Amino acid sequence: MLPRRLVPLAAIGALLVLIPLIALASRVDWASFWPLVTSEASLASLLLSLRTATIAAALCLLLGVPLGVALHRARFRGASFARAVVLAPLVLPPVVGGLALLYAFGRRGLLGGTLEAFGVEIAFTTAAVVMAQTFVALPFMVLAVESALSSRTGRHEAIAATLGARPWTVFRRVTLPALGPALATGTVLAFARAVGEFGATLTFAGSLQGVTRTAPLEIYLAREADPGAAVALGVVLVVVAIVVVGATFRRAAAG
Repeated sequence: MLPRRLVPLAAIGALLVLIPLIALASRVDWASFWPLVTSEASLASLLLSLRTATIAAALCLLLGVPLGVALHRARFRGASFARAVVLAPLVLPPVVGGLALLYAFGRRGLLGGTLEAFGVEIAFTTAAVVMAQTFVALPFMVLAVESALSSRTGRHEAIAATLGARPWTVFRRVTLPALGPALATGTVLAFARAVGEFGATLTFAGSLQGVTRTAPLEIYLAREADPGAAVALGVVLVVVAIVVVGATFRRAAAG
């Protein structure tokens, strides 16, 4: 049971989140809501966000699982520092992440010149949007994998190894199936983070309609010229976020 002294603070915390969302919803012109969110600019940015976030979530799943396993099993000196670096995008200002990506993969970046020699340009393309979203969302998958592995004893893996299974077979047949719920949670959270990504995307990918202008960028640009469209699109993203997070925690509670 919640101690009574915590109730006021819990209520203030809830209101701190709830009141801005109610304020946002109160500014929507509901009579024009559907035309606003289905305008050419809104629809293009929303579909681009969903498409790139889906690819970013898939990349987080592909790269985050082995990275999380490697960090969990790392026993070398400096492993804690390596973990801190991998998880840094969680707290890094997004614009700093965008600058880091630009200085790494931009035309004059660390690897940009080499990539350009092979005819590959990443900055200010749709691929840059995916990279920025993956950069900020990857730690969610790594944390989900590490947390799930920390709750396991490793007994089943040890039994499989004593029966002669090779490490890859143990991982594929024993560890990976056990991580299923954590992978689902990590993928959904990575998708939600990717959909809402703004600063790194703007810095690394720019804002070209139909190419790099995602829904958050469209909201930012429309807030002065067409505040009605900005508010309507913002409500759509709020609904997407609530549905995604709600489904994730409902699944976690059921599991």
